[in-house]
Amino acid sequence: MRIHIATDHAGLEFSTQLQHHLAQQGHDVTDHGPIEYDPLDDYPAFCIRAAQAVVRDQDAGLPALGIVFGGSGNGEQIAANKVRGIRAALVWSIATAELAREHNDANVIAIGARQHTVEEAIGFIDRFIATPFSTEERHARRIAQLSAFESDGSLQPDPRAAVGGGRSAEQIESDRRQAQGPR
Repeated sequence: MRIHIATDHAGLEFSTQLQHHLAQQGHDVTDHGPIEYDPLDDYPAFCIRAAQAVVRDQDAGLPALGIVFGGSGNGEQIAANKVRGIRAALVWSIATAELAREHNDANVIAIGARQHTVEEAIGFIDRFIATPFSTEERHARRIAQLSAFESDGSLQPDPRAAVGGGRSAEQIESDRRQAQGPR
């Protein structure tokens, strides 16, 4: 599998160690930067490029995933999610790594390099890579809804509109209280 990886200064050493692990596992690792430590570098360009490469590879039919790192992983996840076709998840445990793939078909994970040891991150990454998407109808349906919104802005109908006829929450609560009568 091709793994696209990106970080900022906070995860540079971390990234190097993880790239070595992934290569030893037989993965084709592409590093999207940075190439040297700069405490003032900015993660968006690195993470967005890694995410774009994941989409390009997947569109070409190549198995690919992405891993982005930073101090917390939050900004890196946000940056990756700006790329159409990316479903990036912040991972902080084996369970979140597994569920990101199994339920959300995440194709990028973000990990906080200042939040975890290299050994923990290796565990998260290995589980993420090894876990297939479940293809259960409910999960596929939800991902299709995300894709539809991403491509044309469409959303499922608001279920509150059907229940409340478009009334405000206050109006609905007032009607409910009146229907119950005095206590």
